[in-house]
Amino acid sequence: MAHDQDYVRESTGHHRLSANTLKNNSASKPENKARVLGPVQTVLITGASRGIGRSLAVGLAQPGRTLILVASKVSRLNGTAGECEVKGSDVITIGCDFAKEKSVREMLSILRSTHEIDMIINCAGVFGEEKVPWEASPEDFDRTMQVNLSVPFRIQHALVPAMLERGGGRILDLSSGAAVVDNPHAPAYYVSKTALFRLAGALHEAGYERGLRVLSLAPGVVQTDMTAGIKAHADRSDWTPVELSVEITRAFADGKLDALSGKQVRAGTDSLEDLLRRAAAGSPAESKRLRLTGWE
Repeated sequence: MAHDQDYVRESTGHHRLSANTLKNNSASKPENKARVLGPVQTVLITGASRGIGRSLAVGLAQPGRTLILVASKVSRLNGTAGECEVKGSDVITIGCDFAKEKSVREMLSILRSTHEIDMIINCAGVFGEEKVPWEASPEDFDRTMQVNLSVPFRIQHALVPAMLERGGGRILDLSSGAAVVDNPHAPAYYVSKTALFRLAGALHEAGYERGLRVLSLAPGVVQTDMTAGIKAHADRSDWTPVELSVEITRAFADGKLDALSGKQVRAGTDSLEDLLRRAAAGSPAESKRLRLTGWE
């Protein structure tokens, strides 16, 4: 294949496998059976080459857990994969350019025909233009919606049916405070995050009784390559530690926050201790959901 994003690298074997090879390897797997939800064993993480996605991948790595890491090119995942392997995880890396339809289709084909994925972490994203709506380009709006919303939708569309057949699974969306506030200068990003939060709610409502758990995690303002390029954060010095998002993600992966499915939690505002307490005690069904405010 001609492009780096069209290859898969299985880190445990230190070689690259084509999509067809992976399909053939998966053909002999036994039929899946229903199971009780517990700590996840196989996790798909998009946007894993840098920033928050890389931190989440390394934070989840442990013996007995397989991580499927996705970024625009396989070569960009070498660093993340190496750190995860050192911690004992088996690692598979997939290159996919989310803005290109052919690349997305190839990734989905690989994911459908390979490992039994227990958890999806949608971390890949772009911020888009910082312009008022009537000055923003339609092309940038479409690209931002494609990367931030359409591809996460297509990933769940490809993987959730198999999750439900096995008794359930978990989805964690990297959400944002942008999902619940208005902003005049980055319409594509804010619209995409609001829509992703609404999709999470739909998945929760449709799949909860069948074992699907969906959590929206707003990481706060983490110092990353993305935030470094955002004008609103040009003079910021108070960053949210990424470790707060990592510990929340680990707890969700282990089943400790399943009772908060359908909600948005916010690193730096919601402490892990408080979230664990709320998950154990139960919280109102409408709390931390996307809702319309009243007149008063």
